[in-house]
Amino acid sequence: GLDPALIDKIRPVMARVANYHQYQVEGLDRVPKNGPCVMAFNHSLATYDIALFANAMLESKGRPLRMLGDRLIFKTPLLDRLAIRCGVVSGSPDNAKRLLAEGEIVGVAPGGMMEALRPSNEAYQIRWDERKGFARLAIDTGAPIVLAACPAADDLYQVYDSPITRWAYRFAKVPLPLARGRGMTLVPRRVALKHVLSEPIAQIGRAHV
Repeated sequence: GLDPALIDKIRPVMARVANYHQYQVEGLDRVPKNGPCVMAFNHSLATYDIALFANAMLESKGRPLRMLGDRLIFKTPLLDRLAIRCGVVSGSPDNAKRLLAEGEIVGVAPGGMMEALRPSNEAYQIRWDERKGFARLAIDTGAPIVLAACPAADDLYQVYDSPITRWAYRFAKVPLPLARGRGMTLVPRRVALKHVLSEPIAQIGRAHV
């Protein structure tokens, strides 16, 4: 499970990455001081903007983010162990309900890999479609939802529309993006990143799901 010693080792690295991107969070006071909460994020190709938020929340609120991860993570040797030690759990409703019952903050990126692989001509859009499981989760558990948007994360890479990417996702659910960062490298561009948080959304009626 979550390994606090590993998190402490990673935090200085995250601080340097946060400095690189002049990272900020607007509305961090909207995260509950205690008790369960569902946090829904937009999903960029880089993904680590969510890790920056988790680090900021841990420093400010003393609360870890328990992120629901793609099942592919847990089928990848070494990556699976690292993810588990960082507090990531396989993205199943049962795991999410268990964590919320324990009073944890559970993070979810409803668009998943499909949203992360969007080409840059679809930047700043979400692909949640019928992926409303996070809302059903809040209804079933009574946990509030906080939405967390970081639009500029889509500027970290230029992502190209590619038939190979589409084929790999459709038939194998494997990420094979065609992208570049600074210059012609995979180093992410030095863009300012900021998460903006919504007010907690509670007592959602089924008519909205």
